[in-house]
Amino acid sequence: MRYFIEFAYNGKNYHGWQSQPNSITVQETINKALSVLLRQQIDVVGAGRTDTGVHAARMYAHFDYPEIDNDLLVQKLNSFLPKDIVVYRFIPVDDEAHARFDATSRTYEYHIHTFKDAFIHEGSWYNFHHLDVDKMNEAAKILLQYKDFKCFSKTHTDVKTFNCDITEAYWEKNGNRLVFTITADRFLRNMVRAIVGTLVEIGTGKITVEDLHIIIKSRDRSRAGFSVPAHGLYLTKVIYPYI
Repeated sequence: MRYFIEFAYNGKNYHGWQSQPNSITVQETINKALSVLLRQQIDVVGAGRTDTGVHAARMYAHFDYPEIDNDLLVQKLNSFLPKDIVVYRFIPVDDEAHARFDATSRTYEYHIHTFKDAFIHEGSWYNFHHLDVDKMNEAAKILLQYKDFKCFSKTHTDVKTFNCDITEAYWEKNGNRLVFTITADRFLRNMVRAIVGTLVEIGTGKITVEDLHIIIKSRDRSRAGFSVPAHGLYLTKVIYPYI
């Protein structure tokens, strides 16, 4: 029987989601915990992969196992896992359901604080420059006009297409805190952090709103802005047609 596992993690202590040699990852940590508790080798397949230091407030993965007691396994697994990973529930799904390929959209948030804060600095990027949020929102709307985002993709990435369907992109300001929200059917590696860096450059006046059209059409990563630090980025939502 196939199950989806719904969970969250603080990415500070992990080299991203995907298992890799000689590095501690979220996928490896969950695999080991489930394998011990269920007494057989379990390999979960995630909805996507997050880079080193990136967080997930809502993430999904799938695995196969004959039958589980949902509440009991959630309790046991949360006791077994490190404090920075939390499991919410297990969801029985069709045997062909796939956590990565069946996702219809994903939403990320990027958090910035503009005045030094002793309590949120590990989960938000401190940027003390004045940012013109109106211009940043004007530029964010431009993203919805395009499909090819090669200019925001990490170089030497092995993908078949750089096309993504962005359905929302906007900034919200609350006092000294800024949150950028972006939703799309898929994302390229480093895409959100590069977009945020570019929008921040627009907010500081380094480049103009209209420059964003030129950057996107260039398909050249070197024309876009810098990649903001990973610790302010959160995967917050993954949508499936059957959950």
